[in-house]
Amino acid sequence: MPVNKADLLSQKEGGVMSTLYELTSDYTALLEMAEDADEQALKDTLEGIEGAIEDKADGYAKVLLELGKDSAGLDAEIQRLQAKKTAIANAANRIRTNLQDAMIATGKTKFKTSLFSFGIQKNPPSVVIDDDQEVPIDYLIVADPKPDKKRMLAELKAGKELPFARLKQTESLRIR
Repeated sequence: MPVNKADLLSQKEGGVMSTLYELTSDYTALLEMAEDADEQALKDTLEGIEGAIEDKADGYAKVLLELGKDSAGLDAEIQRLQAKKTAIANAANRIRTNLQDAMIATGKTKFKTSLFSFGIQKNPPSVVIDDDQEVPIDYLIVADPKPDKKRMLAELKAGKELPFARLKQTESLRIR
């Protein structure tokens, strides 16, 4: 989906798009593309922005800050929605329990209305363990083993050769 720079500027001027830094129209378009454009369109836009590497780096850093701010806002919204989901699930469980208790108290454990059918039924049996420490080893499930990468890293750094593993050094960008 192509980004219309005039639309982006009018959104920005109208206060719809609040930014940490004032972004040029090119970098504003870049910010929009980073959120929802395909990788090739983003790459083409990055290559098309004029300027020295230092100017481009500043522009990129501004876009990265905006994306980070958007991501943090989404994290907060996810937490808010998770809390709301939990509250709704708890309310539904309370209502279900109250209805079940009322049906049992009145002795009406099975009936139909014009909209629904209601019934109290037995659940499948389940196992309740009174003391985990008393369970014999024959009844325990051993977790799948996984490599101890911390130990391997320490030994490889110390000079030990491991025929099944090797050290790998990568690089990443730091912006301060």
